[in-house]
Amino acid sequence: MKQAKQITTHEKQLVFLRKIEGQIRGVQKMIDDNRYCVDILTQLHSVVGAILRVENEILRGHLEGCVAHALDGKSEHEKHNKIREIIDLISKFRKTA
Repeated sequence: MKQAKQITTHEKQLVFLRKIEGQIRGVQKMIDDNRYCVDILTQLHSVVGAILRVENEILRGHLEGCVAHALDGKSEHEKHNKIREIIDLISKFRKTA
């Protein structure tokens, strides 16, 4: 499927991704230092939560930007494609959850 021109930007999410990158390095150090398993798992849980927050914000931006733009447009084909894209994405997320 051909991708439409991107309307939204995700610059704000880069800040959070850099923080997550630091958290991952912290987990690696915890493992190198033979830290207690529960402490490592707690930190990993925090990382997963942070990734999910970034994912949610990018999805919100896509829905409010790209999808809303397509639905406001005149092209029924583009409207159908965006709806199908979101349905496929939700299905994909449910499989990996």
